Amino acid sequence: MSRPAPERRARGFTLIELLVAIFIAAIMFAIGYGVIMQALRARGAIREDQHQLLALQTALRIMEQDFVQLAPRPIRSPNGQGWQPALLGSPTTEPLVVLTRGGWSNPLGLQRPELERVAYVLKHGTLIREHWNVLDPTLQDQPVERDLLKHLKGVQLRYLNLDRQWLTQWPPPALGGEAALDAYYRVRPLAVEVTLDTRQWGKIVRIFEIAG
Repeated sequence: MSRPAPERRARGFTLIELLVAIFIAAIMFAIGYGVIMQALRARGAIREDQHQLLALQTALRIMEQDFVQLAPRPIRSPNGQGWQPALLGSPTTEPLVVLTRGGWSNPLGLQRPELERVAYVLKHGTLIREHWNVLDPTLQDQPVERDLLKHLKGVQLRYLNLDRQWLTQWPPPALGGEAALDAYYRVRPLAVEVTLDTRQWGKIVRIFEIAG
């Protein structure tokens, strides 16, 4: 009669095998962690690009609304002496451009005109839109500021005159005489060209036609 074979004793992992397994698991974890972090960084970059693109589209839309609704209404100078043109733009002074626009919505029915005085300023790479709650502000009236677009290297504006020539300054020089002086304050360009020099997409150029 044969005897049963003796049961084999359970054999565990040796220390070397355990260390090798831990080392392989650590490598797999490091690879997986790197892939996940890379995916998160890419996702963050995409979200930032989307945010910047939305800000760019919003800024251009607001500028288009302002220029398209440009009104031939000069305002009194804040110091009470003389007048400022309906559109005043210069590449060498701040603000970059200041203008009177129509179509200022008034959903609350406030006691104010539908015309609005607006200015664009570039401060530390940020394009800022300013507007006043009164049409003829004084030195005491402070504008309401809104940051439109950040990370800009520069902003340039040009104005198309009646001779189809692009000017970097507006209005053109007055020819003289009272009638010419009144036209000087009220004259509007045919179109405004805006060049935004962005850090992310380079130079972006838009031309806004002024409504007659």
